[in-house]
Amino acid sequence: MLVMIAENDGLHRTFARRTVEQLWPGDVEVIEASDGEDAITLAAEREPPHVVLDLQMPKATGIEVARAIWNRRAGTHILFWSNFADEAYVRGVARIVPPGSVYGYVLKSATEEGMRSALRGVFREGHCIIDREIRGIQHRVQDKFEGITDGEYESLIDIALGLTDRAIAARRGLSIRGAQSRIKHVYDKLGIVPAEDGASDASVFNSRTRAIYLAMARGLINIDALRREQDRLDAWLAQVPPEH
Repeated sequence: MLVMIAENDGLHRTFARRTVEQLWPGDVEVIEASDGEDAITLAAEREPPHVVLDLQMPKATGIEVARAIWNRRAGTHILFWSNFADEAYVRGVARIVPPGSVYGYVLKSATEEGMRSALRGVFREGHCIIDREIRGIQHRVQDKFEGITDGEYESLIDIALGLTDRAIAARRGLSIRGAQSRIKHVYDKLGIVPAEDGASDASVFNSRTRAIYLAMARGLINIDALRREQDRLDAWLAQVPPEH
């Protein structure tokens, strides 16, 4: 049984290794990576069928590592192990999981027995094991009244990256009115009333800036997500005419 542990924190990496080796004494080989780039390289060389993967690592995020692993071997069982229950991570994972794949998402605040149960469930029993808090976020994402749709999330990202309504429309293949309608839906779900709608606090808050703050406070977006999206934006900007 080959297990790769990708974790930049040495103490957490040692804990994960010890837990895996105690679960399967004499029956497991553990390989380690301390950053995202090393994890991608090591996974390509050894093709481990089981991976414990931190979501926030230098050089490449856990989501980028998981995408690279699943692109090569969709049957790899991955246990995401993170300090964070941000909706940005939950969405990021959901977007890259291949159909029928086995994975887990456990928080580092879980007990040692919780970690053991997740490892057994994902690696040996082939079950998807999702932390209760993460499951709650998944349900919120799917709620049509509270959850931000994928299209609205794209508009929120574009706002956070500083794009104008016209640029958002061009990037997403929308009319300017369509782009503005999506942004209005984002404001509604974040509880923001724009100045033109008669907000009493219009002189206090800028709607776009307020949306970014509320989204970050809720965990809808984070720096890892923005870094990934900036790369995608750079690629788009390189292909569009200068007037956009």
